[in-house]
Amino acid sequence: QGQLVESGGGLVQAGGTLRLSCVASGSIFAPRTMSWYRQAPGKQRELVAHINSGGSRNYADSVKGRFTISRDDARNTLYLQMNSLKPEDTAVYHCSITTVWGNEYWGQGTQVTVSA
Repeated sequence: QGQLVESGGGLVQAGGTLRLSCVASGSIFAPRTMSWYRQAPGKQRELVAHINSGGSRNYADSVKGRFTISRDDARNTLYLQMNSLKPEDTAVYHCSITTVWGNEYWGQGTQVTVSA
């Protein structure tokens, strides 16, 4: 079975930078969409960014210009570069991969906390 493991979260002050990583193992085949979601206490789960198999990227308006999603296929890794972090970015961040067959894989999440 496929497995996704996130890392790179932590505590950072406003204006700081973090890079999240999501490593896929267990042979996840035929990815269609690779995504980062986040969920803060009292808020709905939010799609932060995604990248499709062709390399097209999309971002939530709240993170445009600050976050960058990328992937390294050779290392089976998805990244989220987060610059100019704000307290509003505080959340648990999850990666997700959807295959062309409709299968979905989710990571366990990594905590990002941005202090004022």
